[in-house]
Amino acid sequence: MQTKRTYPIGQTVRWSSKFLIGMFVYSALIVICYELVHFHFLRIPWLPMSVIGIAVAFFLGFKNNSSYDRQWEARKIYGAIVNTSRTWGIAVRDLITDTFLEWGMEDEDLLEIHREMIYRHIAWMTALRHQLRQKKGWEHRGNKKEDAYFSRIVPEYQHSLENDLQGLIGEPEKKWVLSKANSATQLLAKQSSRLKELRKKDLIDDFRHMKLHDLLTDLYTQQGKCERIKNYPFPRQYATYNMIAVWIFGFLLPLGMIDTFDQINIWLAIPFSALIGWLFFTMEMIGDYSENPFEGGYNDIPITSLSRTIEVDLRQMLEEKEMPPPVEPVDGILF
Repeated sequence: MQTKRTYPIGQTVRWSSKFLIGMFVYSALIVICYELVHFHFLRIPWLPMSVIGIAVAFFLGFKNNSSYDRQWEARKIYGAIVNTSRTWGIAVRDLITDTFLEWGMEDEDLLEIHREMIYRHIAWMTALRHQLRQKKGWEHRGNKKEDAYFSRIVPEYQHSLENDLQGLIGEPEKKWVLSKANSATQLLAKQSSRLKELRKKDLIDDFRHMKLHDLLTDLYTQQGKCERIKNYPFPRQYATYNMIAVWIFGFLLPLGMIDTFDQINIWLAIPFSALIGWLFFTMEMIGDYSENPFEGGYNDIPITSLSRTIEVDLRQMLEEKEMPPPVEPVDGILF
């Protein structure tokens, strides 16, 4: 997530510079062939170009709106996880008590149960964010430039899930969880089993058991929503056709610009073609990079930072003194 008020112009240009340079070189080649080599067949009327440009603009608007919807939905889902996680923390602390026991329970033993349930929840968040960072074939990881960025800035690409679970759950449970295809799902299932044990020990009554179980149900719901966005890409027919339309427009743009500037200054067709083409290609890139809000890109949901915020809140509910540091932006990007 970008944390600065605006993107620096230089950073924006560098991000999409290949299209700016490519359009400039291509436009210059077309104008040179038209003006110096007298390839006059390269000139086409501007009217059909304007119709194509309007159509492409509509396609871009549809794609960018749809991509933004996916991104904003992802942010709302993780906001719900934040709220439910805090509710889980106070529910564990205040609903799991020795009230229903005939004899009292040591405060330290009760605190250990609270710590176990809350730490397992932190482990669930850890497993979930690692699963959401896993590479999918339609995402942007795979080329050297993107992989260099991801490996430098995103913690989930620097540390394994096994390493991040250290100290949150016991070794036997950790090995069991890591052996499962969906670790986050199994951790919530373990929470449910533990609640059942606590009910048998009369540390919670039926009503409190149901309330705590409802929170687990809500967490399952939010996890499922995250997995839906992660595992179901933006429909590739729209993404592919949109990209093809922009490339067609970029290919024809200098040919139409020749018609526009022929009676004024033919060489002006070069910078104007480069500028307009760059704008269209950049808008296509913005939509493309907003499709997958969990992969850790420049504009994606900062699930690592949000998870750390929740972890600090939960640890403070346990009255712990030593807290993990907040996640800080790197080069203005919060991950």
